[in-house]
Amino acid sequence: MPASLDGVKIIDLSRYIAGPFCGQLLGDLGADVVKVERIDGGEEGRRVGETVEGDTLFFLSANRNKRGFAIDFRDKEGQALLRQLAATADILIENFRPGTMEAMGLGWDVLSALNPRLIMVRISGFGQEGPLAQHPCFDGAAQAQSGVMAMTGPAGGAPTMAGVFVCDYSTALYGVIGTLAALHARETSGRGQVVEATLMDSGMALMTTAIPERILFGREPERLGNRDRYLSPSHCFRSRDGIWIYIVAGNDVHFPRLAAAMGRPELAQDARFATFVARNANVAELEAIIDAWAAERDGEAVLEIIHAADIPCERVATIADVIANPQVVHRKQIVDVPHPVMGSVPFQAPAVRLHGTPTVIRRGAPGLGEHGAEILSDWLGMSAPEIERLQAAGTI
Repeated sequence: MPASLDGVKIIDLSRYIAGPFCGQLLGDLGADVVKVERIDGGEEGRRVGETVEGDTLFFLSANRNKRGFAIDFRDKEGQALLRQLAATADILIENFRPGTMEAMGLGWDVLSALNPRLIMVRISGFGQEGPLAQHPCFDGAAQAQSGVMAMTGPAGGAPTMAGVFVCDYSTALYGVIGTLAALHARETSGRGQVVEATLMDSGMALMTTAIPERILFGREPERLGNRDRYLSPSHCFRSRDGIWIYIVAGNDVHFPRLAAAMGRPELAQDARFATFVARNANVAELEAIIDAWAAERDGEAVLEIIHAADIPCERVATIADVIANPQVVHRKQIVDVPHPVMGSVPFQAPAVRLHGTPTVIRRGAPGLGEHGAEILSDWLGMSAPEIERLQAAGTI
């Protein structure tokens, strides 16, 4: 079957997570993604975390479905070569510190003049301009600056970073959404545009009502640990055999069902718990009742009772639990990604499914500069002697 982005050519100049994952998602959709790295060791992600046969899982996790190209970014001929590649590309992804692309002669004004159809995806911590634009930014810094960290952690405890890189990955998703919108707009206008996504903006977008509540009511959100901000009860409860179970039963449909399933239907008429507002005001008392009920039963019994009542409720899974989850197995959400030494490495499958133009994993992450000659031949029609000259000069 054809893929959704067959024929779309992408230059990925990015490093670490947000940019590379954006490129990987577009590669999963069928685009020809060329991963461009510095010739002296490649991107920093190649040296982060656990390794398998010389490759870090960190790098492998965000760079499948790409061809590898390595270049001397400081070399004038290398910069000219990047301009040539950009002149034939549909999309260019970069997440350098603002101003770096311009310093290399690869700013939007230059590239769009060479290729008016080019879409330039600019991923950064805080944006291309403004008082924080030059601040270096990783996910944790974005969680701190955006307010996400202030809202995360135990009640009365310290601000806490989320356990996964929520700003990085959501920025990658916004980058993909913007790219697809720009591709569609180009069908009408014939012109590309800049797509901007920042870790700061992405973090703020996760905050639901926190910002308007502060502006309108002067209220700073409290850290609530595992409690839902809007629905009570919604919390982790521990069973007799030590299994943690998250129950979400805070609305006026689910709470009466929970009360009945617990054998305590009178709780739904109790003035302390009968309404949404009352349950939030008396959440500690309500959770104590559910805690006591869950502590008298094994985890599987709790799950069976609550699921039978058609209430959202799931075991708090370890990663081992997730891997063995029959739903994950049924949907084949862990797949083997090709690796040149190990044969394959297991990773999460693409999270988006298209039934007419399905995603496909065509190749694993590339070796440093692995496909340089192939790319110059395919994209620029460059001759073998010219490619050999560039290699001998250390440009690629």
